[in-house]
Amino acid sequence: MKYCGYLLLVGCLGLCAFGMIAKTKPADARPNIIFLLTDDHRWNSLGVMGNTLIKTPHLDQIATKGILFKNAYVTTSICCVSRASLLSGQYMSRHKIEDFNTSFTPEAFQNTYPILLKSAGYQTGFIGKYGVGVPKEQPAKAFDFWAGSDKPQPDYEMKDAQGRFIHHTDKVNNDIQAFLTNVPSDAPFCLSVSFKAPHIQDGDPRQFIVQERYKTMYAQDSIPEPEKANPKYWQSFPDFFRTDKNIARERWYLQFDGNRMYQESVRQYYRLISGVDEVVGNMMKTLQDKGLADNTVIVFMGDNGYYLGEYGLSGKWFGHEESIRVPLIIYDPRNAKLQKKVNTQFALNIDIAPTIVALAGVKIPEQMQGINLLEMVAGKNKRLHREEFFYEHTFLGTPRLPKVEGVVRKDFKYMNYLEHGYEEFYDLKKDPDEKRNVAKEAAYQASLTQMRQKYQDWKTKVR
Repeated sequence: MKYCGYLLLVGCLGLCAFGMIAKTKPADARPNIIFLLTDDHRWNSLGVMGNTLIKTPHLDQIATKGILFKNAYVTTSICCVSRASLLSGQYMSRHKIEDFNTSFTPEAFQNTYPILLKSAGYQTGFIGKYGVGVPKEQPAKAFDFWAGSDKPQPDYEMKDAQGRFIHHTDKVNNDIQAFLTNVPSDAPFCLSVSFKAPHIQDGDPRQFIVQERYKTMYAQDSIPEPEKANPKYWQSFPDFFRTDKNIARERWYLQFDGNRMYQESVRQYYRLISGVDEVVGNMMKTLQDKGLADNTVIVFMGDNGYYLGEYGLSGKWFGHEESIRVPLIIYDPRNAKLQKKVNTQFALNIDIAPTIVALAGVKIPEQMQGINLLEMVAGKNKRLHREEFFYEHTFLGTPRLPKVEGVVRKDFKYMNYLEHGYEEFYDLKKDPDEKRNVAKEAAYQASLTQMRQKYQDWKTKVR
């Protein structure tokens, strides 16, 4: 089957059926909402973001029609925390989900966007990787339609209801089709779709596992290695960081150690993203065929960024652009004033929940720390213009993942490695690629002092 082939066969309908749904008021003017989330998808791995090699025509088309956010970031770059922030609209310091074994409290879960919308009469669905808390506590019964993975990190190689092999991305495709085929017409819906792609398969030497039909894609493409793959960038880190026990370095050895390995790993990473794009194209066609397209808002984001060998690293976790900057697209077909726009303001993962809640006409809870991105883009509320944001990552600690916090602005970035008092300070106007840590340079001490104070202020503000 070609990459942009037609709809995959829809399977798993029996296992992915709707639960018993109480009748609500007839369908009204409120939009349907679909939130699409990719895993470890860095900001520039979309064609519309300037990548001339990757093939993402359907996502590019949605971005061209809607709003493309050029400066979208996550406030913590690790799956469990970022997903909790996406659901709750809160920084980690407030929602307190700091690891893979902590679930939302029942009270906190009631204030996540899917449950707020369900309470307001929306039909709710969830597909793919949930990724928050332990598997036995996944909230399957809280949704009208549940096709979530029974593992915190699903496998790419799965079996369908008939015991046949299926790739996780294709399973997500089938589940989307099942949802759209069976969704009741008497109320609007909110569907959350969480891909595993392009995350690696942990513990598998193949790392990036793609569908058979994608294995030749990009095979003839030569991918330039990034300048920051030069060993001098790895050597510039302090001793506590520059150890083979650092998970980001461990994974570099598995994916990017040498040009040949680098080429194939990036090709596989791109193949997985192109697989997601195929699913998005299938979804958009079904929305059109069912007459739902004109009243369905599409939100697309990555949950974390990803180092593709920069600094001698793989994965995410730390505060560099490669790790924390992600793609973000919002397309509202109902509102011409919010179409064909490129926005360069800071947009964060904590903004997804309040934006979705506002789209549904529901009051944004006071405990949400994000903003309504559509209101920000409209420019009617200067209060929503964001000059900076707080970054935090405290899972595990040294030597596996040194803990880091900091403040990101468009002119400067400050990161503090908590266990060691080591600071990174980048002048982003002169050095947007973060090649030179100027924390020790005399000319930057006044600016550094100001950022240290902002950092202390933020530590209190985010709680």
